Amino acid sequence: MPLQNRVTPLSEIVAVPDRGLVYGNRGCLHDDEGRIVRRSGTRRWIACRLEFKGRHRSPLMQPGKLTELFFLDEATAFAAGHRPCAECRREDYRRFLSLAAASRADELDERLHAERLGPHREAGDLPDGAFVLRGREPWLVLGDELLLWTPGGYARRIPRPPGDAAAITPAATLAVLRAGWDGVVPFLHPSSRSRG
Repeated sequence: MPLQNRVTPLSEIVAVPDRGLVYGNRGCLHDDEGRIVRRSGTRRWIACRLEFKGRHRSPLMQPGKLTELFFLDEATAFAAGHRPCAECRREDYRRFLSLAAASRADELDERLHAERLGPHREAGDLPDGAFVLRGREPWLVLGDELLLWTPGGYARRIPRPPGDAAAITPAATLAVLRAGWDGVVPFLHPSSRSRG
């Protein structure tokens, strides 16, 4: 049975067998039995490398320890309100901070925390990698298309409609994406390139 530690672009924590390509955390969210009991344990929501310096925690979701979270890709982690880790992704962290026009992590984390409250209207073109809400489903913006997010990959494509959109990705992160982002973890899942 899969653990409830996979994160959607809507920041929901679900139990699915698909692990994803990016790891992260937001503090301890589970009880001693491994059940998710809170949405956040801190305002510092980070996205990390799957592997770093040979570290390995087993079993996952140990009592009193951080809740290990997994994301399909970095665009998913960004939409959920996470930012690069300052330890395992030091250069990405510094660049993200600069592109978001924040002087320190606490300032950025406060901004992201305020922006995680839900979809916001965005006028004009959204950058590739942003997520929008159509109906109740998250869709990835990529070129002139929207791709439907699923835990295992992007399922289908539709033409990108013109006009305003209900953006899921926080505004501070949209600024980073607009400035051009290229980090060390997979930004988009390989299914984003599939046409079938």
